[in-house]
Amino acid sequence: MEFEPRTINLKDGRSCVLRPTHPDDSEQMIEYMKHTAGETPYLLRYPDEVNYTLEQERELLTTMLNSPDQVMMVAIVDGQVAGNCSISGLGTKRKIRHRCSMAIALYQAYWNLGIGYAMIDYLTEMAIQLGYEQMDLEVVTDNTRAQALYRKCGFTETGRRARALKFDDGTYHDELLMVKILR
Repeated sequence: MEFEPRTINLKDGRSCVLRPTHPDDSEQMIEYMKHTAGETPYLLRYPDEVNYTLEQERELLTTMLNSPDQVMMVAIVDGQVAGNCSISGLGTKRKIRHRCSMAIALYQAYWNLGIGYAMIDYLTEMAIQLGYEQMDLEVVTDNTRAQALYRKCGFTETGRRARALKFDDGTYHDELLMVKILR
């Protein structure tokens, strides 16, 4: 979905632009996915699992930009991708079309600057505009930093998925299910 860019002031005094992700961002987005997947164990993929071609990424970003029920946002600081987030509807069936799922990640260098909060806040506005009534997310139980951010943004814990992730070292990790009621 296309939307108006928004500029925010970061805690360190720099500016950050929150804007739609465009196909021209494809190369930076692929690098961003590989890098962030290596910075934290809490994302759903490992760096070697990021194997999109430039053309595949362009197609995905074009689809997201033109979608009537999905939003992908990128945070730009000093001309570089700092992070991204998205919402996607869970489906068109009447029983679930009131819900969307949210995902977010930032380069570690941009943590604690207010970007995550600002992105979720802006996504919330857009989710309401699109007619969603709630945003769902999953977060690894060990990821207490993210849980604190989500709670600050109005999400509450609604359940737990046991053994949701299996890391390469063979350990299993539970996920918390969280929801933000929009209306």
